[in-house]
Amino acid sequence: MRLKGLLAGLAFSVPAMAQAGMCEDNFVKAGSPVSGLRFIATISVAQLTPASAIGQMRGLVAPRNYDILAEEAEEGSMLIEQPMSGSSRAFPIIISASSQGGVGTVRMEAKLRAAMFVKEAAVMTELCGILNQIKGGKAGLAAAEQGRSVATGGGAPLAINSIALSHQISKDTERNPAAVPLRYKGRSFTVSGMVDHVVRDGEFYRVAFKIPNPWEEAIRLPNTAPFKTDISCLMAKGQAAYALTLKPDKTVKLTGSWYEFDAFRHVVWLKDCRPTR
Repeated sequence: MRLKGLLAGLAFSVPAMAQAGMCEDNFVKAGSPVSGLRFIATISVAQLTPASAIGQMRGLVAPRNYDILAEEAEEGSMLIEQPMSGSSRAFPIIISASSQGGVGTVRMEAKLRAAMFVKEAAVMTELCGILNQIKGGKAGLAAAEQGRSVATGGGAPLAINSIALSHQISKDTERNPAAVPLRYKGRSFTVSGMVDHVVRDGEFYRVAFKIPNPWEEAIRLPNTAPFKTDISCLMAKGQAAYALTLKPDKTVKLTGSWYEFDAFRHVVWLKDCRPTR
């Protein structure tokens, strides 16, 4: 098991470190692909407080491009998501930390959506690979302080069709609109599709993608939301000339970053958009 051979001799001599192999030994798989699989990983570390654990977790998951949706360090609570990739939907991972008798316990529970399937060994490697890095004592406090300063978001833009992005956000909105801006904040997208219209929006030009209503689609995919989400790009400075050359039904590919979301009007705005080859 990962790290077991390296740390076995240190398990009792360094009480502030987790005993190697504990996470793998306690790993649990539950549920089914039909109802949704659940994977639970747990580890215990001496001299670890909930706030220290959550601070360290931020520093560990942010570089792996997880989306941090909620974080309450003092209460030992965090919600992250494995980000969507192409047609693969995101799924939540609940992190909870507690402390009793000078020993802190950190638990990660990954909840896959129905019909999603991943190999148990791959999930265990990922979750335990994170938890095995948790430290206690002064080393843990220093790691937590460093972790709190780690920024989230960024990374390569997600290349996606405008209709697919609309479907994605509409479904997310149907499930829980409050989580949508948390899920996509800091993300960038390369969106391809057809122009619906171009208008002046304050000091910028806004390019709106043509998004059909669900009942207008030639092929209606199962489990799609009963409404559409409009996608608009606020063009970056210096892109006015390009925007003014666009006509309805012209195919474009624009790269921009998440800006605003209106759950009631079902509209998403991207900002700093530029044409992409």
